[in-house]
Amino acid sequence: MIPKDKMIKVTNRSNSVTGYRIPELNNLRRQFQHGESKMISFEELEKLSWMPGGVFLLKNCLVIDDPEVVTELLHGVEPEYYYDDFAVQQLLQYGTLDQLLDCLDFAPTGVIEMVKRWAVQLPCNDVLKRQAILDKTGFDVTKNIEFLKDAEDTEPVRNTGRRAAPIVETPVEVEEEPEPEPEKPVRRSAYTVTQK
Repeated sequence: MIPKDKMIKVTNRSNSVTGYRIPELNNLRRQFQHGESKMISFEELEKLSWMPGGVFLLKNCLVIDDPEVVTELLHGVEPEYYYDDFAVQQLLQYGTLDQLLDCLDFAPTGVIEMVKRWAVQLPCNDVLKRQAILDKTGFDVTKNIEFLKDAEDTEPVRNTGRRAAPIVETPVEVEEEPEPEPEKPVRRSAYTVTQK
């Protein structure tokens, strides 16, 4: 029996935000960003598995990093359930075509999304593997690679040097003339002082 307070690492492997709400746990609401991991109690995962769509989330979008809990909640899974980014990259680069076909047939949705993403990012150079992905998922790896290459080629190039003078010239700073000193009073009439 797994203790209810046992903490288990759970990771979102889908390409989008994944979340759920559990009313029995004070309306607990949880969201996982793409690739985000959280420590979740067994009790929370168990209650999630009882909710509509909960088993789908646990099997396809989230990956539980504890085989004992996986067996308890999901009653066993295919080996592809545990594939991470590294395993998918190894499969695309060094795996056999049959291994890829098994993955596409038995892996959860989140792993298949990783296969499509990495097939383009690496890129996968095996034409038979690209065709297998297209046949099984409808995702055309070749077209997506070409699309990314075209997007990189058409990126605008920013010129850092000027080609011509601007239409409106910027005003030149004019030095201010120093203020004139206040004028000294000037005599307007001539007078003489006489002594007695």
